[in-house]
Amino acid sequence: MANEPKETSKFAIAAPSLFTLGNLACGFFSILAASKGNFAHAGWLILIAAVFDMFDGRVARLLGVESEFGIEMDSLADAISFCAAPAFLMYFLVLHTQPLWGAPIACVYTCFGVLRLAKFNAMAHAGEGSKKYFCGLPVPAPAAVLATLAISYSIMEGNSAGHNLHVVEIYVTHLYNFVWFAMLLFSLLMVSNVPYAAFKAKREKKFSPWFLLLIVFLVVLLIKFPQNVILVVFSLYILFGLLAVLYRAFLGIKIEK
Repeated sequence: MANEPKETSKFAIAAPSLFTLGNLACGFFSILAASKGNFAHAGWLILIAAVFDMFDGRVARLLGVESEFGIEMDSLADAISFCAAPAFLMYFLVLHTQPLWGAPIACVYTCFGVLRLAKFNAMAHAGEGSKKYFCGLPVPAPAAVLATLAISYSIMEGNSAGHNLHVVEIYVTHLYNFVWFAMLLFSLLMVSNVPYAAFKAKREKKFSPWFLLLIVFLVVLLIKFPQNVILVVFSLYILFGLLAVLYRAFLGIKIEK
């Protein structure tokens, strides 16, 4: 009986790291899948990595075992899953057809993503972070857009099982042709000071019936067209961040931390 607290403590410390390692493993196998031309498989692995990433910090806070080690390990895993893996996926899917600037764009995306992670850690250590906003585009968002683009395109080409919304297929076709531009834009946004909603702060307001109805509608669509819903939601998240900056600049509104 005397050893039970120690065993529980060891499990509590290890649990968040298991989620982080799951994140890293998904990124690693995503790169392998992309190199073999399994683009939909590679995209899904990046999305699964995002699920692991979403839970590791929450599990650490729930168990009360947050640590500097966990923060650094999480960033290292994110560098593989959300910086390198999407870059390799887009290189093997699209950018390899451009021998002059395809690889450099993939490299820039990876490097800027890692810079974004280093900046986030530095701000966290200095106590300059905000619970309401991320300073710059968080790396999982563009990674999710690129991953679901690959999945949707594979389905459209008949190389993967699933269905796409017709409207999204039109969007995917245009985005596929401008992947190089999207990746450069994402790279700049990741290292920028553009504030993006963090959804970490506790809200006291109750959700309206219309908002709940929208959530139900999205869940239904998510079951049938998961790759399309994720693609649209994260694309809107990135777009609205830019539009919000312009709106605040026009009205002279300052961001509250």
